[in-house]
This record gives sequence, C-alpha cells and structure tokens, in this order.
Amino acid sequence: MASSAKNSSSSSSSTGDIILEEGYRPSADEEFMNERQLAYFKRALEQWKQDIIEESKETLAHLQDGPIQEADPNDRASSESDWGLELRTRDRQRKLTSKIDAALHRIEEGEYGYCQVTGEPISLERLEARPIATMSVEAQEAHERKEKISRDQ
Repeated sequence: MASSAKNSSSSSSSTGDIILEEGYRPSADEEFMNERQLAYFKRALEQWKQDIIEESKETLAHLQDGPIQEADPNDRASSESDWGLELRTRDRQRKLTSKIDAALHRIEEGEYGYCQVTGEPISLERLEARPIATMSVEAQEAHERKEKISRDQ
C-alpha cells in the first residue's frame, strides 16, 4: 500500500483547525489529501451524518404520534406500508452512518482518499460523489465483476 504517501500528505490531528474559505472545492492542482482537502471532506461527512440524525429524529417523533388510526382498511394498509418503508429507509441510513464514521476514522488515521485494495489515490470526483468510498473506480468495478461471477456460479 501507499502508506508513506498517506502519512506524508496528511496531518490528521489538525483537520478540525483548518478554516475553509467559502466555496472551496478540492482540486487536482493541490497536493492530494492535504489538510484543506481533509478538512473539506471531514466537514462534508460530519454534515451528512448530522442530516441523517436530524431525519431520524423526525421519523422517531412521527412514529411516537401513536398507532395508525385509519378506519378504512385500504388507508390503514397504505399507512402501514409507508411506515415500513420509512423504517427500512432509516435502517439503511443507520448503516450509512457507520460508513460515515469509518470514513471519519480514516481521515483521523491518515488513510482517507486512498483505495483499500490498491493503495492508490481515489479520484477527487469519486470522493465528491461518494465521500465514503473505500475503493477507486477501477478496483470497485473489478470487485463488482468478481462478485457477479461468483453469484452467477
């Protein structure tokens, strides 16, 4: 792996101290995973997690409103279906928060932004689209091909 590159390009303990100017976006012109980039992704991950927590509080409040009161069986079935969908969504988001926590941990450890398979940098575009990414696009595609082959057998 590229552990020496990881450790030399990050200062994990100070990412919280970096002040990013308004509109800052990581650029390929900068050193990969420098303090500003790490602070940018850390802030994005923490905001994403906070948004999920706020949504889950709203769901909890909605569920605590009481049991479904619709008299009509069709309305009741529709409400129960909606609640089930909401709970499945919250479960997916619970799993997502653990992936966000893992990404934040990788930032602290100086491993964020590097493919866990190849050790190569993950593109900034991929990290922007999916900040919890652990593999480069190429490694992810290879993983999915291997997974599909084993499923088909």
